[in-house]
Amino acid sequence: MNVLVIGGGIAGATTAMALQRAGIEAAVYEAYPKAADGVGGALTLSPNGRNALRQIDADDAVAAAGLEVPGMVMQNHKGRAVGRFDGLAGLPSSLLMRRDRLYRALMDEALSRGITVEFGKRLKTIENKPDQVVAHFADGSSAAGDVLIGADGIRSAVRSTLDPAAASPRYAGLLGLGGWIRNPGLPVTGNYQHFAFGKRAFFGYFIDADEILWFSNVPAADPAEAETASPEHWLSVLRERHADDVPARDIIALLKPEDVGQPGVLEDIPTVRTWHRGRVVLVGDAAHPTSPSSGQGASQAIESSLELARALRDSPDVATAFAQYEAARRERVERIIARAGKINNDKGAGPVARIMRDLLMPVVMKTVMKPEKMFGDLHRHRIEFAPSRASV
Repeated sequence: MNVLVIGGGIAGATTAMALQRAGIEAAVYEAYPKAADGVGGALTLSPNGRNALRQIDADDAVAAAGLEVPGMVMQNHKGRAVGRFDGLAGLPSSLLMRRDRLYRALMDEALSRGITVEFGKRLKTIENKPDQVVAHFADGSSAAGDVLIGADGIRSAVRSTLDPAAASPRYAGLLGLGGWIRNPGLPVTGNYQHFAFGKRAFFGYFIDADEILWFSNVPAADPAEAETASPEHWLSVLRERHADDVPARDIIALLKPEDVGQPGVLEDIPTVRTWHRGRVVLVGDAAHPTSPSSGQGASQAIESSLELARALRDSPDVATAFAQYEAARRERVERIIARAGKINNDKGAGPVARIMRDLLMPVVMKTVMKPEKMFGDLHRHRIEFAPSRASV
């Protein structure tokens, strides 16, 4: 079997490696002319994502590019801790990573394994034939294979070819600002990530001896504002939204306009109606785009890459493989997307809802929201993926 993977991001690289481990040849076609160095902010790779990477022997390469974090602390706007989540027994720690370093680690690992990667290949059209699939690119070239996998993100061109009426990304009502700055001497957070429900916006931070990672989710009615307003405007917004929040205001006081940049738009698609047709199938954010609030985007992409490769390896035909893959993944990822949607609603809560949330949170964190109950099913999910004999 010969597979075309459209998209060289997290899902594309891990899918190609999983297919290779399954004894299936795959080549990756990336739209951009080079790797995504310096692109994107930070993300968390959860224990389930790391366990999936271990199935294809890629966790060590990724861990070397990130920082292990044993848990997280939830705070109110006064900086008081209202709850703490430690890692679950028997699982690896989460990894806090710069997004571009995760891209680079996965891409370098794929290339080191001899996987073909071609840059500057922006998909134009697909011929989904009974006996093969052909991808045509904007540069006039084309590639043919037995299967085409769309790993091209939330605005997937492959998804649009499968279902021209597919749902568009849904705006969550929040804009995301954030970045890394030098630490001038603020107390370190002891490798714990901190998340605070501020009075008028949500704030997260991580502080070590050298750097501060910060981010803010700011409610905004019009997502177009993210593209039109200046960094100076957004710095002013941050100062106003977090004026009463500790320690957010102290971190924001250190920022310069160039530290702020252009916001990202928090989006998701609750249900992607069509995951596959003929010889074409979706994976990662192309199939199940969740907002960053899930903390699971990368991890779910990696899980799906393994399930898809396993199905293609073990099933008698492509149609059966795709159906088995979707059956194994759809319910889980849509539950995670819905959960992230509820978190987004909490982040953008109005004054009355915010007061109720702040009153109830300390009690809830000590009763309902215990680590095993909150994250057990999510983080303990494991995909057994033994390599094929052909790849050993």
